[in-house]
Amino acid sequence: MTRLADGREILYFDDAGSPQRPPASLVDHRELPARPEPGQLRFDALSGDWVAVAAHRQSRTHLPPADQCPICPTTPANQTEIPAPDYDVAVFENRFPSLGPDTSEIPVAPVWGTTTPAVGRCEVVAFTPQHTGSFAGLGWQRTRTVIDAWAHRTEALSALPGIQQVFPFENRGADIGVTLHHPHGQIYAYPYVTPRAAVLAAAAGDYFDSSDGTASLTSSLLQSERSDGSRMVLEGEHFSAYVPFAARWPLEVHLVPHRQVPDLAALNGAERDELAQLYPELLKRFDALYPTPTPYIAAWHQAPLEPALRRAGHLHLQLTSPRRAADKLKYLAGSEAAMGAFINDTTPESVAARLREVAVVATDAIQNPATLTPEGAPA
Repeated sequence: MTRLADGREILYFDDAGSPQRPPASLVDHRELPARPEPGQLRFDALSGDWVAVAAHRQSRTHLPPADQCPICPTTPANQTEIPAPDYDVAVFENRFPSLGPDTSEIPVAPVWGTTTPAVGRCEVVAFTPQHTGSFAGLGWQRTRTVIDAWAHRTEALSALPGIQQVFPFENRGADIGVTLHHPHGQIYAYPYVTPRAAVLAAAAGDYFDSSDGTASLTSSLLQSERSDGSRMVLEGEHFSAYVPFAARWPLEVHLVPHRQVPDLAALNGAERDELAQLYPELLKRFDALYPTPTPYIAAWHQAPLEPALRRAGHLHLQLTSPRRAADKLKYLAGSEAAMGAFINDTTPESVAARLREVAVVATDAIQNPATLTPEGAPA
């Protein structure tokens, strides 16, 4: 770990066998302004939710040209957020964070008018030094490195004071609202349990209690989907993917580990190896559906850190896209945006069938984990 010119942390994660970089090449020589004052968290008494107010983000970088990309490797003409002249994977604190940089507890009994500094942490994960491309095209070894970076940051951020939930995610495509074209993702460490995570955790806890702690809700749903088969997309030794029975989005797939684990940090080596194969394969199938790349949100649902919520947690990926046709997007209008009552324009069974059919089109057909070479790359 080293620091950028304004004090933010940056960490480098190297592919297996990559040469070590000399410390001098990691020094940030820029003259940067002081970090902005943190935003606010305001309590919405009507819903019980916390809302981050971060007006300083209005000035964040927005779709710069390639020669001004802030997460490409540094060159004499473009001194970037990543001082190294080359890297494999880099993780650094966001210059325009919604949360942080401080971490601490927030009020436990908020009422109308309660505000507190927007504590927490927001990090950027640069998947590759290449300005163009996609996660699906990283290759097995680089994907494995990113998974290890996610796991490392999940464990480290979970240990910070006041953090209640760690959320790695990727927004891909201008239609999703990305502000940088360079392949990258983010990690948010929240000082509270987010509304969606709270709903999932409550349902998971109720089921866990009814099963006397013998099965998680997510594992039971996966077993039901595998038995039915009509919505399955792919199955491996350690992970399987399916379109959920009540999918909300035109394209939605859940990628689930067969073993109940709370987060990415808890995955073992064999599970991470297979995930580095199956996850890019799933992304390739999304892209193979239409002539142009499919915008998506890749959301890693990890168990909240509160023990009462964590005991029933089961890591899973929710991969969604608003794309409902080659030239049409689903917009969240009245029913979805105002009421949270989703109306899907596709059937989960037909989407799953299409994703199975494009397997022969998507590059790099799935290999059995037993065919991995000693170096870990698919044979």
